[in-house]
Amino acid sequence: MAPNCGKNEPTATDIFDEMSPVLLMGAPPKLTKRQWLTMAAIGSVHFSSAICISLQAPFYPYEAELKQATATEYGLVLGSFELVAFLSSPIIGKHIDTVGIRTLLNIGMVIAAISAILFGMLDYVMDHNWFISLSFLLRITEALGSTAALVAAFSITAAVFPQSIGTTFATLEVFYGVGYIVGPTIGGIFFALGGFKLPFFVNGLAMLLFALFIAYILPPLHLDNRPKSGAGVLDFLKVPGVLLNSAAVVATTISMGYYSATLEPHLRVFKLSPIAMGLMFVLSGGMYACVAPIVGRMCDRWAYPKRVISVGCLLIVLSFIIVGPAPFVPLPTTLPLCVIGLLIHGMGLAAMMVPTFMDSIACAVKAGFNDDIGTYGMLSGLWSASFSLGAFIGPSVAGVLYDSVGFRNGTLFVMSIHSILFIVCNIFISFEKKRSLPTNRIRLLSDRPETEDDSSEYEFPTIAKNSGISNNMLVSWDKKGNMVPALVHNGISNGKHNGYGTIFKSIEVL
Repeated sequence: MAPNCGKNEPTATDIFDEMSPVLLMGAPPKLTKRQWLTMAAIGSVHFSSAICISLQAPFYPYEAELKQATATEYGLVLGSFELVAFLSSPIIGKHIDTVGIRTLLNIGMVIAAISAILFGMLDYVMDHNWFISLSFLLRITEALGSTAALVAAFSITAAVFPQSIGTTFATLEVFYGVGYIVGPTIGGIFFALGGFKLPFFVNGLAMLLFALFIAYILPPLHLDNRPKSGAGVLDFLKVPGVLLNSAAVVATTISMGYYSATLEPHLRVFKLSPIAMGLMFVLSGGMYACVAPIVGRMCDRWAYPKRVISVGCLLIVLSFIIVGPAPFVPLPTTLPLCVIGLLIHGMGLAAMMVPTFMDSIACAVKAGFNDDIGTYGMLSGLWSASFSLGAFIGPSVAGVLYDSVGFRNGTLFVMSIHSILFIVCNIFISFEKKRSLPTNRIRLLSDRPETEDDSSEYEFPTIAKNSGISNNMLVSWDKKGNMVPALVHNGISNGKHNGYGTIFKSIEVL
């Protein structure tokens, strides 16, 4: 029997139970008030993590130069966040079971908040060497805390919203996108009002409040008692689908980094005002925030994730062809073309980023990894590491290319990466189509305790084992490979309730 968690304290099981009645034709159920509050709590992690990255961009270089720091020094301070996130994400994900998912989330938020507040105190450090050294130290601890919270948030998303991972993930990415966009604006406003300290004090205190909100709202998450696989990052990367999704995340953030590093000098010819220039940077992120929930809904309902990713590759290639324009396009650089290209880039970002996490879970479970928090933690860490790797490579390579060959010729680098990824995606899809359709399927993420009557009928969301497409429709396939609806009755499934988890081997129908 599952341990008693208290009658009045909502658990992830309660949330799942409220979602279970509606599992028809792939339509994700409507979220309850409690689920919306849980999503808001997780969304606050994404929002604050994004602000941690972007907050100091408008004013930290100025403050660092007052302390005789060079552009190389403060550039490395700012860039160290992504590098630390890349190195630490897989390690944090691997040990998420040991620490505890709620504990990891709360500790991460507190560490990031305290680091942000202390970063604001650097205003009182006048010595150049101490200023740079402490900047590195606090930036590293802030990155560790933020990464820990973000990895835990991804895992909680997979565990609490099993029937609509794509939609939920996309919605949470809107929180991240908004935080990344408004971070510099908020930082600049508070810097103008109260100097270097105020933006960091406000951000740190806000993160502490978010941590309290999360601790109050987030339901307890109970891990199943199955033995852990002990799999590492390399074991997951041996799964072709997971490797392809990770490559897609790296490629996407490289394209983001290229624009962030070189778009401003590329647009100087138009002599835009600072406000207009800032709006140009918002176009891509704003379009992403608008389109991401739509893409997530599509992936939850009917769209094959890797097909969506391949479309995203084409959109990003088209974006760079237009914004450059590409060297093989005989057109001058114009402001309307740049606006259109950046909007297309936002749509491409949504198509490439949103499907990757949910599809990685499907591919990993399909490959035989446990359907548990340990797997979600590793994949969360891998996703975060891939994002950080691309975010670190993108601006670095972009700066070198801009200095050596210019913006237009440099776009060939990004276009080549996404063209290759498009080809690989379609090769992968063609191999998927050639595989035979088995009669078994894998349940995707349920957290349901043992009941007194195990003979009662209960339906679980499933994914097609042959393709890894996440959906909520209970289906099977006949001998000819035709998909037919099916209900799960006692005796059809050979899995058994086991504590908080359920060990599923296969479900044979027809």
